[in-house]
Amino acid sequence: MSILREELGKTLLELGRTHKNVVVITGDLGKSTGVSAFEAFPERYFNLGISEQDMIGTAAGLASAGKIPIVSTYAIFLAGRAWEQIRNSVARDLLSVKMIATHSGISPSADGSSHQCFEDIALMRAIPGMTVVVPADLSEMRHTVQAAIDMTGPFYVRLGRGEIADIFEDEDDFEIGKGRQISAGPDVGIIASGPLVREAIEAEVRLRKEGINASVLDLHTVKPADSKTIIDVARETGGIVTAEDHNILGGLGSAIAELVSAQYPVPIEMVGIRDRFGESGDLRELMEIHKLTAPHIVEAAKSVMNRRGKTAGIVESQDS
Repeated sequence: MSILREELGKTLLELGRTHKNVVVITGDLGKSTGVSAFEAFPERYFNLGISEQDMIGTAAGLASAGKIPIVSTYAIFLAGRAWEQIRNSVARDLLSVKMIATHSGISPSADGSSHQCFEDIALMRAIPGMTVVVPADLSEMRHTVQAAIDMTGPFYVRLGRGEIADIFEDEDDFEIGKGRQISAGPDVGIIASGPLVREAIEAEVRLRKEGINASVLDLHTVKPADSKTIIDVARETGGIVTAEDHNILGGLGSAIAELVSAQYPVPIEMVGIRDRFGESGDLRELMEIHKLTAPHIVEAAKSVMNRRGKTAGIVESQDS
């Protein structure tokens, strides 16, 4: 496990050395997010204070002048306070503003409902032309930030707070818009993003011990979603569990349900925040309260299999 803000700072420093047109803009939270490491390039680092709308407006202007601005603050402030500016000043002109939102989901656990942002993926998904990526680990975070710099157009990176897992090797294949198959099994498909990928991997191990073979797909890119791979999972398993640290309304689960219902309908169970605000507490305790842990993914997988069996007439009743 690594401290996210430290690793993000190192990643930005490396990019700053090789990309002279990259600038970083923060809203008085550079030390908390880790982007203050970019102060090593003082002429390209701007702290605009607690003024998120100004951050986006300034970033839009810099992007129009040929710079690649990276804007970073907490998810609740970036996606929430500055949504209109992101839509109108950045996305309508397809400007290459790269937004790195930290402290997303329940990761700012002790800060409570005011800082726990469960709605940002839904807000960003709804903006035309926006790329939305939720890295699962340190390697994906590095690859995502690099890809954001290399791509044209607005880009939203969703990160948590504190520690970040190590799941993949840097040499592993990573591509924006392409899911990563972690395991393959015919019984049920588990599609996860961000911190729930690690829980999905643990759930797959638990299911295998019970004789259930699950496919696990890391869908780091929520938009544009990897429709081919998602439909392949639906077709091969006959049922899907989605797992995310976000409201099930408008997030990863909704994105997958939109695709599956239109192209290959199968039973879906969604593991995520169930249309509510957060609360203060220990992170693991909150994950249990919100049912975001591996045992709850296992339970959802069995529910999907049961539903699939009943609809397909595969599972016999107790009386037969």
